[in-house]
Amino acid sequence: MSVPGLRLLLLVLISLCIPNVWADQSLPYKIDIGRGGHCVRDPVWMRKNHMNLLIHQRDLTVREGKPNKEIDLRNCVECHASTKDDSVIARSDSFCVACHRYEAVKIDCFECHSGIRKSAWLQRNAK
Repeated sequence: MSVPGLRLLLLVLISLCIPNVWADQSLPYKIDIGRGGHCVRDPVWMRKNHMNLLIHQRDLTVREGKPNKEIDLRNCVECHASTKDDSVIARSDSFCVACHRYEAVKIDCFECHSGIRKSAWLQRNAK
């Protein structure tokens, strides 16, 4: 193998290892975690696996009719919505936006679901 080929192979191997090295490190900036509090799983586990948990729960709820009140996106929003604007997606430091932007992952949950705390939405829209 030629020298440029080896360099390319080395670069690819290193780039595959970097995300694993950063996985347990905290973000380089402050995130508005809202009220926070006790979560359904350990925070480290949730950072790595929340998407699988939510997708699994979606399948159980929508496709099999077996909702789980504890593992529910609405509960995530209720705890993690900012105390400033009651949203997990309104600002760059909002709970969901900050991490997904850092990881360069698109958030598609809120194309259908509300990113605003239900109690705040009801209060704003009370007639």
